Amino acid sequence: MSRILITGAAGGIGQALLAEMPAGHEILATDIRRPGRLPEGARYCPLDVRGDDPEKVIGDWRPEVVVHLASIVTPPRGSTREFEYSVDVEGSRKVLDACIAHGVRRLVVTSSGAAYGYHADNPVPLREADALRGNAEFAYAHHKRLVEELLADARRDRPALEQVVLRVGTVLGEGIENQITALFRRDPLLGIRGSDSPFVFIWTKDLARILLRAATDGPRGIFNVAGDGALGTRELAIALGKNVRWLPPALLKTALGIARPLGLSRYGPEQVRFLQFRPVLDNTRLKTEFGYIPEKTSAEVFDLWRKAAGL
Repeated sequence: MSRILITGAAGGIGQALLAEMPAGHEILATDIRRPGRLPEGARYCPLDVRGDDPEKVIGDWRPEVVVHLASIVTPPRGSTREFEYSVDVEGSRKVLDACIAHGVRRLVVTSSGAAYGYHADNPVPLREADALRGNAEFAYAHHKRLVEELLADARRDRPALEQVVLRVGTVLGEGIENQITALFRRDPLLGIRGSDSPFVFIWTKDLARILLRAATDGPRGIFNVAGDGALGTRELAIALGKNVRWLPPALLKTALGIARPLGLSRYGPEQVRFLQFRPVLDNTRLKTEFGYIPEKTSAEVFDLWRKAAGL
């Protein structure tokens, strides 16, 4: 039996984790809003990672394990870089500091494959020992890199706090909709000439089960989280029964450079790198050292989402 506190519990991943939680654990689900469903015996407490809540709630409840999910994955319209930093980086710092101050045994953090960055010279596939180069022009990638730097410092200076860091690929499951799934709804699909733009996917239920193992009897460490295989633009188009409009990267950069200042697009020229140089994650350590084999491959995860989305 463990005493487990979850931040970001009202989000899609948090809800999937709560649904997988077996009886026998003490669960405190926290978020700025109440989760839609709580398992029997679980409690809810409001927590905004940007303020003093992490110190107060973790200090009062004294969890054995903290699962830190709170993050801005898909910024809402009108969001600012400052707001996203306050949640992703400063919020993570406050959760980490509270865990250290109050003797939490284990901290589980969802990082991202984006922390490796979008670079033409990224190894394919990327392994956990490869450099984290989350691009400064992408808030999410940059912030995940900064959070991982905080965690690395804590592993050096505070080794008593066990860490499980999960570098997660693109999460898909029934009902998931975000800026990436919006790309798959385009007809024709957008392709970058000269780039296959591979995606690696992880099923929401696989991720929830990985988080559960990380919070209970799994080993500490850093693990890439993705299903086997990757799907490039051509494979995605075949699965969706769509054509691809292949554009030269220079042309797309120019178009976005004009469209964003005019309010015709929320994305700028930097977005081309996001499509050109997708990080492909090696999941060998997840399977061999962490001891979890994803139930669904990347292709099977995408097919599940496609059918649920009616595509």
